Amino acid sequence: MRLPNGTPVKVNFRSLHTRYPFVAFVPQWDFLGFITTEAKRYPTFELKLQAQVDDLLLEDGHVAGVRYHAPESSGEIRAILTVGADGRTSRVREAARLPLVETSPPMDVLWFRVSRRSTDVESAELRVAPGHFFVLINRRDYWQIAHVIPKGAYERVRAEGLDAFRRSFATGVPDLADRATELQDWDQIKLLSVRADRLRRWYRPGLLCIGDAAHAMSPVAGVGINVAIQDAVEAANLLWAPLRRGDVEVRHLARVQRRRELAVRITQAFQGIMQQWIVAPNLADARTEPSVPLIMRVGARVPMIKNLPAQIVGMGLWRTKVRAPAISTHNGTGRR
Repeated sequence: MRLPNGTPVKVNFRSLHTRYPFVAFVPQWDFLGFITTEAKRYPTFELKLQAQVDDLLLEDGHVAGVRYHAPESSGEIRAILTVGADGRTSRVREAARLPLVETSPPMDVLWFRVSRRSTDVESAELRVAPGHFFVLINRRDYWQIAHVIPKGAYERVRAEGLDAFRRSFATGVPDLADRATELQDWDQIKLLSVRADRLRRWYRPGLLCIGDAAHAMSPVAGVGINVAIQDAVEAANLLWAPLRRGDVEVRHLARVQRRRELAVRITQAFQGIMQQWIVAPNLADARTEPSVPLIMRVGARVPMIKNLPAQIVGMGLWRTKVRAPAISTHNGTGRR
């Protein structure tokens, strides 16, 4: 990462009190492939591709599963516990009618890709230009680019034309300027309408929402997937025994929210500060050089402070680990 004045900001991951002094960027499809391959080791695992939830199955106010459709089939899936992990546009959350608190971050994101060459830098990059932010993610043979624009500005950007968009990219990322011509059509550029929200209650009898379905994160710092995995790990730690007994109660689900909600809300607050201090002011005025508040410039040079954002992104406010207690085959409690 570089500050607007060109000063590089380096993070020493060895000071984060972890065995692994690095952060790995894994493409979502590779991660999902890894998860499903591992899950197939279990005889009861079943994966239905391209399936969409239509509605919840309710029995006396208790969620008993979902009704779904897929290209070649439709039907019902019944379960002791239904977990809504279907993202920021969650159909499960919508059907459950859980109370929601919404905010509107001051930005939207345009996603596109350009080719990558062996002589390009290896690391992910943040580039800041007057009125623009660009995030470059290394996907080995191409760059995934996130172009941050002011909230609601997409129609204006399109109206200015593709040539203007290419010039903006070339100015903001000059070392990739020769690849701007690869953008030949607006179909190559996808709009992510940024939103952030959180459920007041993540659950109802028989149902638990986690990840963006429970709390849609802003794309600032790219923590959404990390937070979702931390939710899943904590849910597994707290619910394996009730699931094994077949008696998951509301109090068990409430405990998951209690264990995770503070970390989620602090992370969203951190994102909000970054948006208010850096993103919104720099997007608002394309005529002046981008700036970073003095307190953040100073913090970027203080070892214990400059590493804190990386720790929050990589491991959360506190580390969440899978706990695998010995499981008794007699009473399903995990106690011998």
